[in-house]
Amino acid sequence: MYRQEEIKPYSGRESKGKQVEQMFDQIAHSYDALNHRLSWDIDKCWRRKAISQLKPYAPGTILDVATGTGDFAILSAKMLNPSKLVGIDLSEGMMEIGRNKVKQQGLDGTISFTKGDCMHLPFGDESFDAVTAAFGIRNFEDLEQGLREMQRVLKKGGVLCIIELTTPVSFPMKQLFRVYSHTILPMYGRMISKDDKAYSYLTATIEAFPQGETMIGILKGAGFTSASFKRLTFGICTMYMAKK
Repeated sequence: MYRQEEIKPYSGRESKGKQVEQMFDQIAHSYDALNHRLSWDIDKCWRRKAISQLKPYAPGTILDVATGTGDFAILSAKMLNPSKLVGIDLSEGMMEIGRNKVKQQGLDGTISFTKGDCMHLPFGDESFDAVTAAFGIRNFEDLEQGLREMQRVLKKGGVLCIIELTTPVSFPMKQLFRVYSHTILPMYGRMISKDDKAYSYLTATIEAFPQGETMIGILKGAGFTSASFKRLTFGICTMYMAKK
């Protein structure tokens, strides 16, 4: 078990998955604005850079895991022009916002949303050319099981692309990020989202989540034949690529 799997948003007895679903339903109304403001809009650059890594593979079918409000799915559809893109998430509240955005941008013929548990993806083996996940795998109740499921639904030769928030490893960004993530981030998050716990949970899971070489080992243990990582913006975000 990895440390972030034991961290729950709230103090109740419900499973981590159930509490994560409740948390995202609760903050869905403010999630997009907070994401962009708290990262000074750098999150948009991270998404674009990650999706650009998929262009050489020209995936026709894509699964976006922990899709949330669909930002990564929408940008993927625009940049990669797949024939089908499915976003899956626990939170109906988040996906409802995603559906509205997709419809407004005329992408509802390409992008669809499915409510489901990433621990047990409701798709057959080798269903997708690419699987993506942006800022979501930290919330998995069982990281290894979630990655095995992502590997299972990928076609042979398919590619996985993950971007995840991480803690910088070098001075002075490591120290600056710690101050920011323990003061401004949870305080501003509470003010806007009206959820006392959500953005403290965010900080705790970022610090607990395995990263870099450790994560590469976990990906290979989940069945991926090759894996690599690249730190972005001084290590505040890390991009992982893996092949089946």
